[in-house]
Amino acid sequence: MSPSQRNGILFLIFLLLASLAYQYFWMIPNSDEAKFAFSEADKHKLQEEIDSLRLASEEANKPRIFPFNPNYLKDFKAYQLGLSTEEFDRLQQFRSENQWINSAKDFQEVTQVSDSLINEIKPYFKFPDWVIQKEKAKAEMEAHQAQMKTYAQKKNLNEATEMELQEISGIGEVLAKRIVRHRNKIDGFIDDLQLKDIWGLKYDVRENVLKEFTVKLEKPHQKININTASIVELTEIPYFDYELSREIVHFIKVREGISDFEELAKIYDFPTHKIDRIKLYLEIND
Repeated sequence: MSPSQRNGILFLIFLLLASLAYQYFWMIPNSDEAKFAFSEADKHKLQEEIDSLRLASEEANKPRIFPFNPNYLKDFKAYQLGLSTEEFDRLQQFRSENQWINSAKDFQEVTQVSDSLINEIKPYFKFPDWVIQKEKAKAEMEAHQAQMKTYAQKKNLNEATEMELQEISGIGEVLAKRIVRHRNKIDGFIDDLQLKDIWGLKYDVRENVLKEFTVKLEKPHQKININTASIVELTEIPYFDYELSREIVHFIKVREGISDFEELAKIYDFPTHKIDRIKLYLEIND
């Protein structure tokens, strides 16, 4: 049944009840027999039904609001929604600059409509799926960031015990021991990046660790200039053994230094991830 047919039926029912009410209220003689036939309670009930039908008819005849994209809002539609001329002009100015409304929040910021009006009309806003997904992802990211601990709130990874590490989702006894053992081997972490060196520590588990812990150094780590470093100094770096340190020092003397880490990686076939770790301890100066 279409809206116009439904409205017509409601109007006919309203007329019928109004006609009956007229007959009882004004045409029936004011006698004891008539009063018994139509009591005051009946009159009150009938009046309630008439009022209810009238309200239903008015509600049905109200202009319906269909979902719409606020970026293409027209002046008449804006008037129906209750926007003032100034509010609609602000939207038009915003759109004339080839900018887009992507959320109810954007709409309110641009038009400066009241909270009550935006709450009334925002259920009818309809944006493209990609916009909805983008806003959803943005909201999730903001919620995630709000839950993230600050640097000051996180515990020092170099002081974490095996028991504390096992409280992290994905960390069991074996991984906890492995983290502490590697930390002791390299004389303490100097950067969160070194967690990647822990065998078996998957990306998502590592992220869980870094939500609660981070490397905190009492003073910045002092890097060594590779072109002036001695064999002993290089052997103190976790990623160099004695033989490799001696080869590098010899190569630098013969070549009178190296110019960048890419050259070092090419000569000794270092993978990219290992160069990232080496850069934590070494620098290259002329």
